[in-house]
Amino acid sequence: MRRKHLGSKFEDFLAEDGILEECRAAAIKFKIARELAKAMNEQNLSKAEIAKRLKTSRTGVDRLLDPENTSISLNTMAKVAHLLGKRIEFALR
Repeated sequence: MRRKHLGSKFEDFLAEDGILEECRAAAIKFKIARELAKAMNEQNLSKAEIAKRLKTSRTGVDRLLDPENTSISLNTMAKVAHLLGKRIEFALR
């Protein structure tokens, strides 16, 4: 039987380069940032309004919604999700 795909998995390549976990963190942050932005849009909430409700700056909200900024705390993301009537769920696999 012939193999349909040749070579290793992309995850193996990233692991060999030592950047697998960094890429996973970036992917998770990207997804959360997109979902938060979508919820804000659906509820017609501006960045300024979110900043006011969170008692932070608009720049802080920009950092939260920046998919490349992975330094945002889980607590901050959970606060914004709650503000939008959502919750963040994580799982270890």
